[in-house]
Amino acid sequence: MNLSAAKHRICLNDGNSIPIIGLGTYSEPLATKKGDCVAAVKAAIDVGYRHIDGAYLYRNEHEVGEAIREKIAQGKVRREDIFYCGKLWSTSHEPTFVRPTLEKTLKTLQLEYVDLYIIEIPMAFKPGDEFYPKDENGQWLYHKTDLCATWEALEACKDAGLVKSLGVSNFNRRQLELILNKPGLKYKPVINQVECHPYFTQPKLLKFCQQHDIIITAYSPLGTARNPSWVNVSSPPLLKDAYLNSLGRKYNKTAAQVALRFNIQRGVVVIPKSFSPERIKENFQIFDFSLTEEEMKNVEGLNKNVRFVELHMWRDHPEYPFFDEY
Repeated sequence: MNLSAAKHRICLNDGNSIPIIGLGTYSEPLATKKGDCVAAVKAAIDVGYRHIDGAYLYRNEHEVGEAIREKIAQGKVRREDIFYCGKLWSTSHEPTFVRPTLEKTLKTLQLEYVDLYIIEIPMAFKPGDEFYPKDENGQWLYHKTDLCATWEALEACKDAGLVKSLGVSNFNRRQLELILNKPGLKYKPVINQVECHPYFTQPKLLKFCQQHDIIITAYSPLGTARNPSWVNVSSPPLLKDAYLNSLGRKYNKTAAQVALRFNIQRGVVVIPKSFSPERIKENFQIFDFSLTEEEMKNVEGLNKNVRFVELHMWRDHPEYPFFDEY
């Protein structure tokens, strides 16, 4: 795979293409200053990123849209150069909610279409304006929906020109097969966005997706924030790994750059999140070196098969995806 900073798109199964590195924009809404996301997206585009990963749930799509439109107005990029991934949240799985929710994202971004729209998690919550609905006793309010019916509503959005490509996130093999084996399937998922990094390499899911021409996008490709309220902190921090750091010294790179390089050499798209201009630039500098076959095997050998992002608060949901082996 001959990738460079200027040319790093890979093909999707629907004829479109995706840049192999993108900027993740997730941030804690209450802990992020207004304008931080605008600045980060503008810095990323200036560095050479063309793929921005966002979600209505992140509550900063208005800032992402502002940054993209500003860079287009400056002549730095054209709309077709930018690849934006948006996400359908769990309170909008009912087919009648799908298009209005996507239209809300488009209105917030002030863009005519998104390049990729994915089901964020396979678990549905009670429809409504509450992102995280609970009852008066603090119990989660789940909702039973049919993922195939949700998918059909997404296919209609693609037919209407509101989105170029469709995908999923956090789906296990069984949930992917549900879509792939759906009678009358019009469009296959192009992407399954899942946690993936040297401590959680996802070999079986990766192989299954490759067999079905589905690309894996790695979220948390550098590990994740160490917030014990939603993160499994029993696994040590990825970026302190001795072997990744030794490779970093060999190539004059950081452990983070080595971890990102490992995934892109496997054909896995990476979306490291950062709002730091220095880190955004550093994360992009992964096209001027490559790991040897032996080094790739050694990094694969770091796999602990332990998730950082377990979503354990929803483990009693009927569609909780992480009980299955993959």
